[in-house]
Amino acid sequence: MAPSTPLLTVRGSEGLYMVNGPPHFTESTVFPRESGKNCKVYTFSKDGTLFAWGNAEKVNIINVTNKGILHSFDLPKAVCLEFSPKNTVLATWQPYTTSKDGTAGIPNLQLYDVKTGTCLKSFIQKKMQNWCPSWSEDETLCARNVNNEVHFFENKNFNTIANKLHLQKINDFVLSPGPQPYKVAVYVPGSKGAPSFVRLYQYPNFAGPHAALANKSFFKADKVTMLWNKKATAVLVIASTDVDKTGASYYGEQTLHYIATNGESAVVQLPKNGPIYDVVWNSSSTEFCAVYGFMPAKATIFNLKCDPVFDFGTGPRNAAYYSPHGHILVLAGFGNLRGQMEVWDVKNYKLISKPVASDSTYFAWCPDGEHILTATCAPRLRVNNGYKIWHYTGAILHKYDVPSNAELWQVSWQPFLDGIFPAKTITYQAVPSEVPNEEPKVATAYRPPALRNKPITNSKLHEEEPPQNMKPQSGNDKPLSKTALKNQRKHEAKKAAKQEARSDKSPDLAPTPAPQSTPRSTISQSISGDPEIDKKIKNLKKKLKAIEQLKDQAATGKQLEKNQLEKIQKETALLRELEDLELGI
Repeated sequence: MAPSTPLLTVRGSEGLYMVNGPPHFTESTVFPRESGKNCKVYTFSKDGTLFAWGNAEKVNIINVTNKGILHSFDLPKAVCLEFSPKNTVLATWQPYTTSKDGTAGIPNLQLYDVKTGTCLKSFIQKKMQNWCPSWSEDETLCARNVNNEVHFFENKNFNTIANKLHLQKINDFVLSPGPQPYKVAVYVPGSKGAPSFVRLYQYPNFAGPHAALANKSFFKADKVTMLWNKKATAVLVIASTDVDKTGASYYGEQTLHYIATNGESAVVQLPKNGPIYDVVWNSSSTEFCAVYGFMPAKATIFNLKCDPVFDFGTGPRNAAYYSPHGHILVLAGFGNLRGQMEVWDVKNYKLISKPVASDSTYFAWCPDGEHILTATCAPRLRVNNGYKIWHYTGAILHKYDVPSNAELWQVSWQPFLDGIFPAKTITYQAVPSEVPNEEPKVATAYRPPALRNKPITNSKLHEEEPPQNMKPQSGNDKPLSKTALKNQRKHEAKKAAKQEARSDKSPDLAPTPAPQSTPRSTISQSISGDPEIDKKIKNLKKKLKAIEQLKDQAATGKQLEKNQLEKIQKETALLRELEDLELGI
């Protein structure tokens, strides 16, 4: 039996309702429309069979298959809902409040049995961040972060804590996906000069100094994002600081780390400096894509050795989305970018289409792996609200614009379990569509009156780098390995130091005729043939570079030590020695 088409749920000022998915796009009879602006939250179960929503009076659960209401709970203030993986528990969260006399508030996190409708357990959960307990896929294990500890419950027995993971100031944890053995990644922020660290444990082995499967520490981290791959063999950690002390970025500084459950760990070397916008695992768990670097941003696919596999070049992008089957990758620029998308066949590294979804604030793949949802929602944008359904080849199949006096708050697909929709062969030909594909109007640049009758010169602020397989063919166009990348950076740093040293020497030297300057520069970069002289030149340049750094520190007002001042005084002598050695080559 062929799977049914995923439904689309829409929540806004026009109410809460469902729309049939492609190819019909008509309002669904599965869920009768709830008019008004009272709906604050909704959620589907993981397999898409159950649907829960809160309407400022009650939280209701319906079965999507037989359209019947299962339960109603009197929770008028509920703002967060979540089903457990096997649909046995519904977790609800309401804002925590205390009474005026200062007594403790009532528990605001409830766990309800979906079958019977009874409340299994109530907890006090003050913060909305990480409010929901984490379940293993088979629901044998449930975990919560409580007062710097991770509490584990087994077999839906929430009255007894089966196990505890205690580390000083645990800030966050992520339970691994997939079957047993269960693993957990925990993050502890640094304090008093100690580094932050992420550790991986296998449940329930938490005791002892060598209990951790892997450990990675780092200094530059105010917060981290931990991403398990689907097979639970590795975690990607995006460590970020709120402030970039170098002043290079307004958004702080980010680094990307790889940690495997076999104990291996590495810093992922990103060839371009700048923020890390997005990192996403492929469903195969063998590769991941990172979008990073100052605009225009770079996008690269890495393997499990953290070596680059394919470089997509640069472009206006800040997000990456793999299709559910992992065979298509969308690189997109949303938010403050124009909404340009690149749809790639990641098996053959071929560009399929380049649609533009202007003003989009939301993107989601349909569970069938063929259709894409983009939406403009309030409060991120309060004008031009609406959503579009695309085919990955770039055709718009359906479009809905909210009336100008209304707002769209949320729109999402009905989820389905993996394997329900089989992967189909990728097509490069755009599918037929009755909806016109509107090209966004590009505003022309302002031209002063004096230049308006003259030919336009095409000048770009940034030259975009083409993808790896579209670059002009040279002798070796393979992506650089981690070692080669490090060597390249060292080589560039040495080159810069040479130029710096040369520019420092130039005022002291007498001006020489132009013809003689060419062989001179060639000589300074050549090899003498004598290893001892080469070694001396290298050491002198190293010392001169260190002196330059000390002079920079002194210029910023830093108090230098006595031995550091003595080093600076030796600069003239070192320059003269370097000059004699280079002239003697």
